Amino acid sequence: MFPPGYRIGHATDALRRTGCTVVLPPPGTVAAVDVRGGAPGTRETGIFTPGNLVSEIHAVVFAGGSALGLEAATGVSLWLRERGVGYAIGPARVPIVSGAVLFDLAVGDAGAFPDAAMGRSACDAAAGPDPASGPVGAGAGAMVGKLLGVERASRGGVGLAALDLPDGTRVAALAAVNAFGDVVDPASGEVLAGPGAGGRAFRSERALREETLDGSPLAAANTTLVCVAAGHPFDPGALRRVAIEAHDGIARAVRPAHTVVDGDVVFALAPGGPTPPVLTRLRVGAAAAEVTARAIVAAVSVIPASGAPR
Repeated sequence: MFPPGYRIGHATDALRRTGCTVVLPPPGTVAAVDVRGGAPGTRETGIFTPGNLVSEIHAVVFAGGSALGLEAATGVSLWLRERGVGYAIGPARVPIVSGAVLFDLAVGDAGAFPDAAMGRSACDAAAGPDPASGPVGAGAGAMVGKLLGVERASRGGVGLAALDLPDGTRVAALAAVNAFGDVVDPASGEVLAGPGAGGRAFRSERALREETLDGSPLAAANTTLVCVAAGHPFDPGALRRVAIEAHDGIARAVRPAHTVVDGDVVFALAPGGPTPPVLTRLRVGAAAAEVTARAIVAAVSVIPASGAPR
């Protein structure tokens, strides 16, 4: 599903409802990032500011466990270093591993979080570009539509989507969906996940505008994390615009999105190269928004395998 050369792997603790997901891009991949949520938890995002020394990336890690889950990225870094992957500084190799976390501590075991060993396991499991989706990896404990609390929320998860542009360029997205808002069908507006799922007359976005919500257990415990991959070469500055436009896909499929209690983050990855023509930039940006929305919908629509949390 992702462009050629990508490998994606999950490590899942289904009992304690946490896990991590790693995206291993092909050599020569550059990255950009755009953070829109008010409560992000991230690792190595400042490095991708255009004009900085390093733009190449060696892994993106999404993890549960809130800030504690950032430890999973350490395991990914060590796994890569042992294989000689990293930014060369003299004889040393320093893997550039970026990532973000989501809060799942209120769903399973509040003491569980993805550690370095789990990060390594996700790398070992990264066999190809089309992994499992649903309540796996970083989405193992994800929930959606938490305005009325976890008890009234719906299962979140990891979703993937891709499309091919007229020139054959593939644009794909992986989303780990743990949103405060509802997930909706962008075309019809139907609530797919959240307190109003299944035809119930409740919409979180409307309730925020119209209801008192005195008993709502609001907390900074939500996020939608997205990794977009484009097959066309980009320079880091132009690629950041792709990350920005991909946030449109979050806004189409999650309502409300980018709130003060969400940690919404988009990473955009592509082969390093010169700035593409304007039409290419427009097409890739539009595709990034579309596949992001589709990946979010897929995350809550996948029927879990037998024995997985629903």
